[in-house]
Amino acid sequence: MSGVSAGLDATGLRRLQDRLGVHTESGQVPGLVALLARGGDVHVEVLGRAALDDPAPLQRDAIFRIASLTKPISAAGAMVLVDDGVLSLSDPVDALLPELAGRRVLRSLESGLDDTVPAERPITVEDLLTFRLGFGIMMVPPGTYPIQEAEAELGLMTLGPPWPPPPFGSDEWIARFGTLPLLHQPGADWRYNTGAQVLGILLERASGMRLETFLRQRLFEPLGMVDTSFSVPVEKRGRFTTAYMPDGVAGLSLLDPPLDGWWNEPPAMDNAAGMLVSTLDDFWAFVSMITAKGRHEGQPLLSPAAVEAMTRDHLTAAQRASAALFLGPHGGWGYGMAAPGPSRAGAPKPSGYGWNGGTGTEWTTDPDYGLTGIALSTRAMTSPEPPALMVEFWEAAYDALAG
Repeated sequence: MSGVSAGLDATGLRRLQDRLGVHTESGQVPGLVALLARGGDVHVEVLGRAALDDPAPLQRDAIFRIASLTKPISAAGAMVLVDDGVLSLSDPVDALLPELAGRRVLRSLESGLDDTVPAERPITVEDLLTFRLGFGIMMVPPGTYPIQEAEAELGLMTLGPPWPPPPFGSDEWIARFGTLPLLHQPGADWRYNTGAQVLGILLERASGMRLETFLRQRLFEPLGMVDTSFSVPVEKRGRFTTAYMPDGVAGLSLLDPPLDGWWNEPPAMDNAAGMLVSTLDDFWAFVSMITAKGRHEGQPLLSPAAVEAMTRDHLTAAQRASAALFLGPHGGWGYGMAAPGPSRAGAPKPSGYGWNGGTGTEWTTDPDYGLTGIALSTRAMTSPEPPALMVEFWEAAYDALAG
């Protein structure tokens, strides 16, 4: 079905609105925007409110915390520099990140920080993009292993939620991170998140700019992403949504307010793993460029080869198995995003490339059906498992296919 150009079914789209509306009308998801696109047919839903105590309906240009949807944007920034010849995927990061030269590796997860062996090779640029640098989230309670306690004392915010943001800049972050051993050998295993944080610092040093400045010059401005940033200026806070966290069976608690919150000032460090804010139309501009093989309005921002590498699985069978909690039994990992694994037979929908964010955000492009879906909400996720809203969004999305 690849390359299919049929559009979206009107009856199916009404069912989509009804199913999403149940979540906003109940207050379980205070506000959301959603987009489905297929064969030039683009449909948008705007439902609910920007905050529980805001009587006004949500607007299409509302600004959301997109969390880990930051990762594919950061990966695209890296591929810009690969296309430029500034970076090579096989390059060791040592020249730009000398703090990570001469790595030591824990003998086992249970080991103390001084019980290590030498790294068998340097960390490469591709290791950061594929999350195989040798460090990342462990799905165990905090404090289970000595390395977790050491990371927490350093305030790196890389083995759990990224908020509150660390109070120090990228140079201090990488200096602190460089004092820790790796969990396993570079290239040996897939672990979530840390690779993107390190990648952001690499991009700053490779470009000679702060990360936001680099992304703005090379991606945001060419794509017209005028509301995508690591902070929200005063004049835009009227469009900034309130973020909520599930609290118990039926309740919500405040995660971050639009005023006096974590995004009201530029951060000490631009976190490439998950701290951008954006709008539906801004993020759709980015996704449209990816689905157009790197082109925007006829102009190339990325090479087709760069996009192909971003959206193709790079994991071994063992790595995919260890990542199944995040990627599912049929999923793989490209650069900064999920990618289809080699066996898609029986894969649940959605199946394709894209990623989601812990603040309640989602993007998948299914090339087999020519379908792209994006949803930005104000209700955070509590696990890698997709919440009910996202499950129903995708069930209704595939029901809306015409032809």
